[in-house]
Amino acid sequence: MTPTFVLTRPQMGENIGAAARAMLNFGVDRMRIVDPRDGWPNRAAVAMASGAGRVLDAATVHPDVAGSVSDCTYVYATTARMRDMTKEVLSPEAAMQDAARRIAEGQHVAVMFGPERAGLENEDLAQANALITVPVNPEFPSLNLAQCVLLVGYEWVRASAEIEHQVTEMAGTDWADGQEIEHLARHFEERLEGAGFFFPEHKAPSMKMNLRNFWSRMPLTRADVQTLHGMLRQMVRWASRQ
Repeated sequence: MTPTFVLTRPQMGENIGAAARAMLNFGVDRMRIVDPRDGWPNRAAVAMASGAGRVLDAATVHPDVAGSVSDCTYVYATTARMRDMTKEVLSPEAAMQDAARRIAEGQHVAVMFGPERAGLENEDLAQANALITVPVNPEFPSLNLAQCVLLVGYEWVRASAEIEHQVTEMAGTDWADGQEIEHLARHFEERLEGAGFFFPEHKAPSMKMNLRNFWSRMPLTRADVQTLHGMLRQMVRWASRQ
């Protein structure tokens, strides 16, 4: 289950389509549209949705805000400005954490987004239980409808799904193990010894220790190790022909 995103009096079909794309990016597919200026269905919305048409196909159209959220148990409304009413104001992150908890309890949660030009009116906000305000530049707080939908959708995924915050793609190889690293270290040490690298002699132990530390600090894959072995062998062959 995901939140229902309610687009209130959207003015352009393109923005509805872009909002649908943003929603589906984060797995939110429940859209409601309140009194769209250019009517519904809207070909411009379908064209802009670009692969997210199923969100538009399932969208329902409502004549007013009250009717669009009448079956919801908790409603958030996005706004860039504080209004003359007492409401809890949350960041998108906090709001979607709260939404995830409510939905897990079986509640039907909605998020209202306002029209592009002026945002939600006080009469719209009165239908909401809490407000969502994005911490934007106060000198330029305006967000495009789809941008706001994208922000809230992203926070929904962060709050409701396990996210890999960092991953390394191994490209068909594995990390080299200690034995492979040790073999590489010995190979370099032997070849460098033969090339007279460890000079003067009294510094040789510390130079060898530094070289071992160099290998241990470096995250090497098996492919890396094989490449370094091959490079060293080729350099030795080249030197022997000089």
